[in-house]
Amino acid sequence: MSAPTATPPAGVTTVPTHATAPSHRLWGGRFSRGAAAEFEALNFSIETDFRLWPHDVRASQAWAVALWNAGVLTLDESQAIERGLDRVGERLAAGEQPAPTDEDVHTMIDRMLHEEAGTVASKLHTGRSRNDQVATDTRLWTMDACTHVDSALRDLQAAIVAQAESLGDAVMPAYTHMQRAQPVLAAHWLLSHFWPLDRDRGRIAAAARSAATLPLGSGAVAGCAFPISRVLLQGSLGFAALSRNSMDAVADRDFAVELLFALTLVGTHLSRLGEDLVMYGTSEFGFVEFDEAFSSGSSMMPQKRNPDALELARASGARALGELTALLVTLKGLPSGYNKDLQDDKRALFTSVDALLRVLPAVTGSVATLRFRTDRMAAAISSGTLATDVADLLVRRGVPFRDAHAAVGRLVRQAEVAGVELSALSPKELGAAHPLLEDGARDAFSAQHSVGRREVDGGTGPRAVQAQLAAARASLAEKRAKPGNLPELAEG
Repeated sequence: MSAPTATPPAGVTTVPTHATAPSHRLWGGRFSRGAAAEFEALNFSIETDFRLWPHDVRASQAWAVALWNAGVLTLDESQAIERGLDRVGERLAAGEQPAPTDEDVHTMIDRMLHEEAGTVASKLHTGRSRNDQVATDTRLWTMDACTHVDSALRDLQAAIVAQAESLGDAVMPAYTHMQRAQPVLAAHWLLSHFWPLDRDRGRIAAAARSAATLPLGSGAVAGCAFPISRVLLQGSLGFAALSRNSMDAVADRDFAVELLFALTLVGTHLSRLGEDLVMYGTSEFGFVEFDEAFSSGSSMMPQKRNPDALELARASGARALGELTALLVTLKGLPSGYNKDLQDDKRALFTSVDALLRVLPAVTGSVATLRFRTDRMAAAISSGTLATDVADLLVRRGVPFRDAHAAVGRLVRQAEVAGVELSALSPKELGAAHPLLEDGARDAFSAQHSVGRREVDGGTGPRAVQAQLAAARASLAEKRAKPGNLPELAEG
């Protein structure tokens, strides 16, 4: 009885055993019999790597040209292979799926090329290993994925900037330790979620640069035995650099780890944004209202409008962290050179990128359609949040800050005991805490006055926030992970 195979993704057929159909393998001459069904169920990777086909076709065409340039193929042979790969690409773009015995995407494309170009297809794999082939395809896919993630991040940033601009001079309390702290412009709070995403874009761009090192030509582990031009391959495939060591090139998955780390931080930042908005959307806060298009209801309670998109965003970082940890631990245990454990890198990459590209547009839509209750935000600013401003007033009147802090702290306690707002204390009571507070202290209890004094670079003052918005718009104009001429992501 054969072992069950894993459930394939949509559009990919299940892989049966070697006994049910003839096999087209890239290896096997030294074997006297076929592989066991149980081994094939574990070893076949077509369910995962099928989506690499656009990159494999493109890299194979570049390899055919390199073989001609090296004198391994004639011009007619190279062109016949290129034309055959064009037809293979057309068939795959039209929806053709793997055959039951296709071990991986490389085997599949090799089989289809034989169908299209005939026996000359057998010359394509000269000097090339699946080790450098899959490393090249995966790097191309990663470079492409980085452009898509960067674009989705930029869309979210644009939604944040648009909402921040619409908030004008609206004020709200900022929080530390989940306690009301000081007044800030609402735009300042919103932009505090822009800059982590901006750093994320920088890390995504760095991951794209890390992926842009060409491994093709490294062979299985020792390099290619034919005089192919790796510089020619680099230019035709759009890589920025050549790998320096063939053993390292086929085993290097640092670029994948770097992207997974960047995605994990994106998920972390989305989680924090989601947590703020979910909290601010509760009846207890009421600072924001969620659009129905990005909310769901309750199967029992008719009144509910739940911010499910933001709650799912909170979970996104945990999944990415799991994939990052799994790949790091896998790499930690490997000796030098290529090992089949590396086959799992694509599952981690594909899963994490797919998940984030689902989450980001939903979060962007949620942010873009938020309705801000600026009246509720302003009403939440108690006079206690202005205690620092009262202390600052004393400092401007010549009192050392430590003494001012102690005097205002006594006032806060007095107001708490009396059950009144700090601003409700009389001038006499204020003066009892410190004589310099008896006259002219009322301005210190204005939220607008408070934010207006914080015009340092990066502060919450109106001019500082306008400068911050200008910097944010300038950042949005930058292209980080450059699209180049890479093909679109192919869905699995």
